[in-house]
This record gives sequence, C-alpha cells and structure tokens, in this order.
Amino acid sequence: MMRITIPFASLSTSLLLRKQVSEWRIQFPPICTPHTFPQYRGVSNNHLQTKQKLKEIRVSGDQGTHSEFDVSFPTDYSELLEQAKEATELALKDGKQLLEIEFPTAGLESVPGDGEGGIEMTECMLLIRGFCDRFVAPEKATRTRIFFPEANEVDFARQSAFGGSSLKLDYLTKPSLFEDFGFVTKIRMADRVKPEDEIFLVAYPYFNVNEMLVVEELYKEAVANTNRKLIIFNGELDRIRSGYYPPFFYPKLGALSKTFLPKLETVYYVHNFKGRNGGTLFRSYPGPWKVMRKARRGGRYVCLHQQEEMPSLKEVALKILPSA
Repeated sequence: MMRITIPFASLSTSLLLRKQVSEWRIQFPPICTPHTFPQYRGVSNNHLQTKQKLKEIRVSGDQGTHSEFDVSFPTDYSELLEQAKEATELALKDGKQLLEIEFPTAGLESVPGDGEGGIEMTECMLLIRGFCDRFVAPEKATRTRIFFPEANEVDFARQSAFGGSSLKLDYLTKPSLFEDFGFVTKIRMADRVKPEDEIFLVAYPYFNVNEMLVVEELYKEAVANTNRKLIIFNGELDRIRSGYYPPFFYPKLGALSKTFLPKLETVYYVHNFKGRNGGTLFRSYPGPWKVMRKARRGGRYVCLHQQEEMPSLKEVALKILPSA
C-alpha cells in the first residue's frame, strides 16, 4: 500500500511525487535544526551528546552462552543515529558487505502509514544526512555514493539536506512518460559507479517496485566480489519478506527473498506494533533481536523476548507480544 496522500487530480500519485520533489523550494539548513523539525532535536553533529550504551550480557542459547552487546532503545533520533552508526561500524569490522538499516521516520513510536509519503521521504533524507555526518569521515566523503530513487530527488537533495556536502549523490532510475504504468528508464548501474567508490548508500528504494531490482543489480555489478560496501537505508524490505507483493504478479521481486535478502545483515532495526498488544521489534548489531514494550511507569522500554534470528512480523504480532 502506497503512502502518498498529497492530492492533485490531474496526476497519479507516483508521477505527482516525482514532480513535486523537483518543484519544491523548501530551504533547509545543511542539517535539520530543532526549529524546523522539532522531532529531530539534536540530530546534527553539533548536538552529539549521546553515546551508544553498550554493556556485555550473557545470552543463553542452544550453542551455549556467548557475549553480545545490549543496546538500550533510543530516547531520540540523535541517539538512534549514533547507535546506527556504531552498529554499522561493528558490522563492517566483522566483514559484512551488504547491510540494512530500518527505522520509522515519523516518530520513534510511529508505524508505517502514520506519516504522508512525501513528508516521510523528506524526513528520511534529513536523517540520512545526519547518519552520514556521523558515519562518513571527511576524507571518505568523495568515495561515498548515495543513490536516491530518481534523478529529481538528487536535485532536491542538493538544494536541501545535502547542500554543501562533498558526498556523491546519484540515482537508481529515471522517470518516463509511462511511469503511471510502472515503466521507468533503465539505468545500467555499472555505468553509474566510479573506480574510487568505496561505499554505496541506497536511500528508501521502496516507492517503485523496480527500485529494489536495481539495487540488486547494483550489488551484483559493483559490490559483489569487491571490497565495496552497500547499505540499504529504510528500504521497507519487510514488504518483500512478508510476501506483500504476490509472486505471480511480481516474480522478480518475490525472488529477492530467496536470492538477495538472505545476504543482508540487518544492522539496525526498529519496527513498532500498535494496539492492545503493542510493542517494538528492535535490533542493534551484533546484539540479539529483542521484542520490547514501553513500561507504563517511567517510559523505559522493557525486553519481553529475545532471540538470535530475526522473527517474522507475523510471529511477533500474533505470538510473542500477546503471550508476554
């Protein structure tokens, strides 16, 4: 289900979003400030006051006990970005090459659909800039390439969140006159990259079903069998994992759950569940997957269940949370 809710009768929602991205003239500061986006208070590097809280714990399992890092649920987006940065660095040190970062952008306790599609993408762009300011060293900026879904969004990023940045901005697809029917101009990913590129970060490739197929192509042509790294940032991959796209109609996309997603290491993840048995599925690499719930008193998150492998969202919603 698409989350684009900005109404213009003469254009479809898909074409509309691409058009509005190129026409917006919102002037953001290089990084969002508490005055423009209060929910991101403390996101910029000037407000780095929180550090990842790590403590060694003992985790019981079938293979005995072993040490893991226990990370507290973040209190704000500044702490979240710092945790994501630490988790990413630890995964890279362990030789992981294909990484996933996923969390809600409409608020730490929000769920998919709480925010409007266009607004969520803009908020995600700002958070990606905040992550890059923490994760990418200045001398590595020109060797880090960020792929946005389309060329229009690259223009918008340069005029807003990534103004003045040395990071390389690129795109996955080009819009076409037949975009309303799911057609986009194919871009050969091997032609988009440069020999000096070391890290690719793909920003929210979920609006068009073709975008994740291009991400897989990027991995095969420019990352696999190299020393390069690929980070998928808020790609909403749970849609593919859960079978949201019927394999009969989307065979190539459905195949990703068997050919591409198993290669991924989910290094940072937040997914909220609302309702009577609400809670949160949380993970920060290399720690376990934890099902948590916010305590009524004090507002702290309490771990209800944890395991080494990622549980399905269906299992968390229908089994783990109701029985906790």
